[in-house]
Amino acid sequence: MGNALITGASGGIGNAVAKALADVGHSVQLHYFRNRDNAEATAREIIAAGGRAETICFDIRDRQSVENAINEWSSGGRSIDILVNNAGVIRDGLFYWMKSEDWNDVIETNLNGVYNVTKAVLPMMVRQSAGIIVNISSISALSGNVGQTNYSAAKAGIIGFTKSLAQEAARQNIRVNAVAPGLIETEMTQEVPVELKKRIPMRRFGTPAEVAGVVVFLCSDAASYVLGETINVNGGFYCQ
Repeated sequence: MGNALITGASGGIGNAVAKALADVGHSVQLHYFRNRDNAEATAREIIAAGGRAETICFDIRDRQSVENAINEWSSGGRSIDILVNNAGVIRDGLFYWMKSEDWNDVIETNLNGVYNVTKAVLPMMVRQSAGIIVNISSISALSGNVGQTNYSAAKAGIIGFTKSLAQEAARQNIRVNAVAPGLIETEMTQEVPVELKKRIPMRRFGTPAEVAGVVVFLCSDAASYVLGETINVNGGFYCQ
């Protein structure tokens, strides 16, 4: 098993992904920027269960911060075998009234952050001619959503990024795929109207563990011929 870096691992989906990858034997690096307590608590939980985990801090919006942290971590000869680009923020609001800082913050974090981290990690994977990258997109990327032009644009960009990088990196034995969660029980969806459950064929929100299970699949040999795909985890729900 290898080393897995999960960005935004201090809560929600990232937290579940870190635990799930640790459960199948990977050594996990839990990235955080502000929520150190949650990331360290999860690392302790993984270690107590017999897994291997540590935390790493950087601002994914700042490419130099990303490179410094990853270079320091890998200075002893360690490499990253799995990258899960999960970190993200929401700044919802109707486009007509959307402030430029709300647009920029979402694009910088959710889309440019994927560029910054992948740019720092990919050379390691190329050198070892092996690697797995899983990018967390969203149902909003596929169908759009009122009040989320910034979020939908960023998450749709991730899908395009995934498809293109998958074709480029396959020659180096690097697999790139994406997961598009629907309404998942996390802090981000706490204010989502419960009535929306009626529009979901399964009549419930998903759980972070259900998203994590798909990520684990994409990181396994069972997905060895899956490339450039976006797997929906949404209970059959679409917003259009």
